[in-house]
Amino acid sequence: MRRRAVAVGRVVLAVPLMLAVVAAATGWLYVVGPHAPLPGPRVGDGLPLDELSKRASVPLLAFAGVWVLAALLLGLLARFARVERLSAAFLLALGVGAWGYLVTGVSILVIRQIPAEAAFHAASHRHIVYLAAALAGLAGALLGRARVGSHSRRPLILAVFVAAAGVLDVLDAILPVHRTSLLERLAPAAVHPVASALAAPIGIVLVLVARGLARRKRRAWQVAVALLLGSTVLHIFHGMGSGATATGLLAIALVARRQDFDAAGDPSGQPRVLLRAALLVLGIYAYGAAALWMNRLVADQPFTLPFSLSETSRALVGLSLVHGRRHLSGDFASWFPASVLILGVVGALLVLAAWLAPWRYRLRQEAHERDLARELVSVYGEDTLAPFALRADKSYFFGERERAFLAYRVVGGVAIVSGDPIGPADELEELLTRFVEFAHARDWRIAMLGASDRFLDLYRARGLQALYHGDEAVVETASFSLEGRAIRKVRQSVHRLEKAGYGVRVATPRELSDELRDELEAVARAWRGAAPERGFAMALDALFRLDGDDAVFVIGLGPAGAAEGFLHFAVTPAAKALSLSTMPRLRSVPNGFTEWLVCAAIEWAREHGFERVSLNFSPFAALLGGETPLSTSQRLQRHALRGMKGHFQLDNLLLFNRKFFPYWQPRFVVYERRLDLPRVGIAALAAESYLPFQRTRKPKAAA
Repeated sequence: MRRRAVAVGRVVLAVPLMLAVVAAATGWLYVVGPHAPLPGPRVGDGLPLDELSKRASVPLLAFAGVWVLAALLLGLLARFARVERLSAAFLLALGVGAWGYLVTGVSILVIRQIPAEAAFHAASHRHIVYLAAALAGLAGALLGRARVGSHSRRPLILAVFVAAAGVLDVLDAILPVHRTSLLERLAPAAVHPVASALAAPIGIVLVLVARGLARRKRRAWQVAVALLLGSTVLHIFHGMGSGATATGLLAIALVARRQDFDAAGDPSGQPRVLLRAALLVLGIYAYGAAALWMNRLVADQPFTLPFSLSETSRALVGLSLVHGRRHLSGDFASWFPASVLILGVVGALLVLAAWLAPWRYRLRQEAHERDLARELVSVYGEDTLAPFALRADKSYFFGERERAFLAYRVVGGVAIVSGDPIGPADELEELLTRFVEFAHARDWRIAMLGASDRFLDLYRARGLQALYHGDEAVVETASFSLEGRAIRKVRQSVHRLEKAGYGVRVATPRELSDELRDELEAVARAWRGAAPERGFAMALDALFRLDGDDAVFVIGLGPAGAAEGFLHFAVTPAAKALSLSTMPRLRSVPNGFTEWLVCAAIEWAREHGFERVSLNFSPFAALLGGETPLSTSQRLQRHALRGMKGHFQLDNLLLFNRKFFPYWQPRFVVYERRLDLPRVGIAALAAESYLPFQRTRKPKAAA
């Protein structure tokens, strides 16, 4: 109660002081204005009561000095009253604008003796009203009190308004309204065509920058504030109207909420952006020089370097299109300025896109990180996909105490996490929170492939959503049997291979000779052919990525004793499980070869204390062949998925896995927003090497 009373007291004290400051500023203009020997232009109707004595104008410097001082005092009073920045900005702008409107309107009414409606209509077009209000609003935005914490939707709302302002700028350039204005009278004649030419490009850039504002990017905020101020000036050139008011208020709002835009840009990207800008400028001027030299006969003066620079510069800022071509003639005079301007706009957009782009991802694995990740997988990797986090094409993000981590890779601005985080349960919430902050600070979206249902509540608590992706087939070794009619086809395959003289050898990587390793590599290369390695979330990227006893090879030996195919499993000690990574084979092996190896692997796993064997992942298994009834939309999805049979072998994997009567572990894609799903899908396909544009780079690793 006491705190509330103090707050009310501050406001009650500040309001009359603010009124006194505004009234004093108006009075000081009458004291300083007529006698100030200041150079430069004058502001008309600065002293409306002196209109009859023809002393209504005030030097622009005097007007600015008085109102800058008054605005600073108003901002400090707003801070004393503990008014939030955005509220202070709009309240001060509205209050000072209303005061100036009333004082000017009453002054005109008294001096001119005209109807009140006409007097106040004239007051609404006086620049002193808007300039004083803008200075007061800007002071409130700068000096008001910052709100602790920020509303998650404010940047998005401001971004929408900025995009709308950009559209208005484009429309204003297409449908210009020319009126007499203060800056129009003060500006040199050459400025007006530039203003007309730049209105549309500024509007286009504002629309593009709005996306960065929605994602809290500091660089987008800087560009937007600069462009909105520039747009305000351009609107004033066209006449003081709603456009100038809207863009000015938006600029003030962005300044007031500057703390919301805290996502820093990639610090390593600045040299790259500057180099790109320099090359684009050099390229445009080189193009201009070459074009002018080849068409020098249509110019009314000899080709020189200064002439080339002058004509290219005029075309680059749009003067040649708006103000006419002074030294060129013919068709060249028509297409040359347009081509240079287009090159300039496209180049500026490219530089801006690079400046606002998400942080560049650099794959890096330190030796310490690899060893720590391997240790954590061994101790806490209870999920059957945990060993696949050890691929070389993933980076590691550790918790603050390095007791938990997750593996990720950034593709197309999406940080794709492989499986669930690994570590003790009490560390995972903090780990995921820190990773979300880490990714958002770099302007990356987040997606998790192959997530299990164990941590769905944890993901949802962090604002993430889950979408069913498919099922992992897992065989329980204790209950698996080749007895019974249902599995007779698999049993027949086993007997047929054994009668044909095929044999099985099970070995860990440490037990393999160099010769046998070479044989297995040859089989894998023959099986893969020209296809790239796949399986970002659910396979290893190299046969011997896991060494020692961390992997198991189930090798099928032909009648001659040579390896003709094999199954490669990753060992998951914490889960007492084997996870199938790959199953290559020669094209000449008999039917049932893989089924025979799977049965041998399950038998070996049971004998060596492994409780589960994870087989292939079946995408959309519940849709392709689930027992539960499907809705109409799900049946349409099933039809579409089966139409991709020749590309992704979706139903073939499902039928193969069903032969061993596994239980099904559902897997999910975890994402942030529904609008991200197309982007996440493309990034996931690229990570799995189903799209050709994702290059695989070797990680930088410390020895």
